[in-house]
Amino acid sequence: MTASGAPLERKLTWRDSFALSLLVPVSIFAAIAPSMGAVGTWTLMLLFAVVCTVGILQGFIYTELAAMFPDKSGGVAVYAHEGWRKYCTPLGAIVAFGYWAGWSFGVAVMALGFGSVLHAEFFPSVTWSIDLGAVDATLTHVLAVFALVLVSWLNLRGIEVTAMLAKILGVFAVALILLFAVGPIVTGNFDLSGLTWQLPGGWEGWHTALAFLFLLAWSSYALEMCAIFTPEYKDPLRDTRISLRAAGLVTLAASVLAPMGIAGVLGDETVAADPDNVYAAAFGELVGQASSFVAAMLALSFLLVMNGATADSGRALYGVARAGMTLRQLEGLNSGKEPAPAILVAMVANIALVLFVGNPLGIIFAGNVGYILTHLLAIAAFLLLRRDRPELPRPVRLGRVWVLVAWLLIAFNATILVVGVLSPGATGYGGTAEQLIGAGILLVGLLFLGVRRRQDARQRLPSATTIHEPESTR
Repeated sequence: MTASGAPLERKLTWRDSFALSLLVPVSIFAAIAPSMGAVGTWTLMLLFAVVCTVGILQGFIYTELAAMFPDKSGGVAVYAHEGWRKYCTPLGAIVAFGYWAGWSFGVAVMALGFGSVLHAEFFPSVTWSIDLGAVDATLTHVLAVFALVLVSWLNLRGIEVTAMLAKILGVFAVALILLFAVGPIVTGNFDLSGLTWQLPGGWEGWHTALAFLFLLAWSSYALEMCAIFTPEYKDPLRDTRISLRAAGLVTLAASVLAPMGIAGVLGDETVAADPDNVYAAAFGELVGQASSFVAAMLALSFLLVMNGATADSGRALYGVARAGMTLRQLEGLNSGKEPAPAILVAMVANIALVLFVGNPLGIIFAGNVGYILTHLLAIAAFLLLRRDRPELPRPVRLGRVWVLVAWLLIAFNATILVVGVLSPGATGYGGTAEQLIGAGILLVGLLFLGVRRRQDARQRLPSATTIHEPESTR
């Protein structure tokens, strides 16, 4: 049973969303090993520092926007819509769906990681496969589908269950981060001589760096998820501010220290030779061979990412439906006040990606196109709302210097978006097919907006944007 148009309940504190946001530093492990081998650890550390700092600065701006719309679910996608709807309403629908895909499709990637780790470590003798076209489905895919169903079911049970699971799994995530970030220094197995800087000179080096910044932004920007829970915080202003800043600092520290710790133990040459075995090899050097333990920690950490990303993507899709930008059926909440239709749609989409799309990095690329575009337009919305709707209450109002900061962030995001979209091969994302998928996702958002307008017209109702918008925000 669902209730269309019902509000989310205020049950969370900043500690709950911070536990959920621990998925952000854990997700960096999907990119660390291949990136270290490609550009060197010193380069990767610098790139992570840059993109995480950008994420933190964006978090300050999102604090002002979240405080302006404390009852609107959907996070930065809805902020982008609020700023741009005066100029181009379809643009809001396009980026909103792209934002949802950026979060939702990452769940499929982590599900494949979960299945791969468990399959390789605990069931290596299981070798059967089923030809599904682009994918030869194995036990890895069965375990991935199981994980997708599990986290969706847990999310449907209520935000308290989701937050409690995040706190439990967060223990393993923090342990994993500390193990690789601090463990080498504590044990004395740390040697900086193995770290390298492998960027070429000239434009080729800049081009490679920008392409990798596009890749790394997929995880580093994700701290903004703390803003999407604003309608569910007991104290929206305080909880949003604290959770965004805490998540940003932890992500920055983990993103810089974890690659340094791993390379300090193994060296970049060893990492490049066998990137798939990096974490087990580093663990073996630190505390002895215990690959099963490392596999279990990684699998549980992947579940943490899936759990939080499912909660975030479900609320994103629910929020854009409430704003009148996608199918009316996605507005529903179940008896636990969870956006059940949105969560189930994401589950089905991710099962399809797991079973029928063969390249996990291609999945990330497809979602990342809309995700970075959403950030660019949300920051621009901050400027537009300052100019077009100065009368709106701003419980948090950043100083005038943040207007300049916003312009710099827009320029940065535009640059990495253009270079990243045009150069998927520079980071191993794929080629033309992945570019078309990324563009196709945005067009689906436009298609769903058209369907929504037909739904509203048939019911002879005004736009849902008008229905759900408080008088004070018009």
